[in-house]
Amino acid sequence: MNDFAHPYLQLIDLNQTASSLEPQEGIVAPATHNDADLLDAYSQAVTSVVDKFGPAVVSINAGKKVQGPGGEMQGSGSGVAITPDGYILTNSHVVNGAAKIEILLTDGQRVEASLVGQDPATDLALIQAHSADVPHADLASGNRLRVGQLVIAMGNPLGFHASVSTGVISALGRALRSQTGQLIESVIQHTAPLNPGNSGGPLLNSHGKIVGINTAIIANAQGIGFAVPAATAAWVLPQLFKYGHVKRAYLGIVGNQRSLGRRTVRYHELTVGSAIEVTSLDPAGPASKAGLHHGDLIVAINDRVVNSVDDLYRFLSEWPAGSELSLTVVRHAQKVTVTAVPTEMRH
Repeated sequence: MNDFAHPYLQLIDLNQTASSLEPQEGIVAPATHNDADLLDAYSQAVTSVVDKFGPAVVSINAGKKVQGPGGEMQGSGSGVAITPDGYILTNSHVVNGAAKIEILLTDGQRVEASLVGQDPATDLALIQAHSADVPHADLASGNRLRVGQLVIAMGNPLGFHASVSTGVISALGRALRSQTGQLIESVIQHTAPLNPGNSGGPLLNSHGKIVGINTAIIANAQGIGFAVPAATAAWVLPQLFKYGHVKRAYLGIVGNQRSLGRRTVRYHELTVGSAIEVTSLDPAGPASKAGLHHGDLIVAINDRVVNSVDDLYRFLSEWPAGSELSLTVVRHAQKVTVTAVPTEMRH
């Protein structure tokens, strides 16, 4: 008898043949699946999403010339309808600067569309199709994504209309630089193959919910794609509907991250070793009017530590324009507080 005994565990002799292993009374043998069964389940998950939500994905002709491998070509991308009345979510870089926007539906119908609003800082834009009854998909709610989860990318890669690719989420919480230089937070990294033209298309889960909007690939890499998360889109969309842009607080500062000497950190009892050095000021901006100087080192906003320009952008994206804030600044050998009232960022 084995030294270790448990009513639900047995040590099995690996030299026994499979036929000699009899099911024990009261224990249900696990169901077996062959490769065909597993492949069929995977295929059914993908095909059911494509059948139901594929018509919500559109190709976008942005009506502008872009430089391609073979010279100039017509700019194009992808989008996904998010309302029954033809509002379509896509990337800002797909439609930015377009004189005319046309969408191609999966049934071959071509429909004109107009730009409702865009937010280059998150690379998201909202357009509306004219006179089109477009099926739509919903944004996934919450942040229940898991690494390894199946995802489905749909779009218009290299002009191949209504293309589908699949993969898994390979990482969460990535950060990408937008065209404005600001960080897009909590970006999804996935393995569904993407190509130029996929931009603006949806990344869907196995239930057909939009978990992200595909936005970028790394050139010469394989299996590395990125999508702006649905949570970011859910925050941006109401402002695009209402204002056509996202309202962000503006201080009128250009800065760089600068390391602080140990003596400065100890003397001012700072908790970080770097700060935002003010390298330029908008003369008519709130920071300049509040008395901030060129060369000042910003170490905190409202007593919240900041040590990079990204920290500053992150704070201002959450702070309402017109509300007073305080900047903690190291100026020469002194630590001073500057009170400023940010305005709304101009677009």
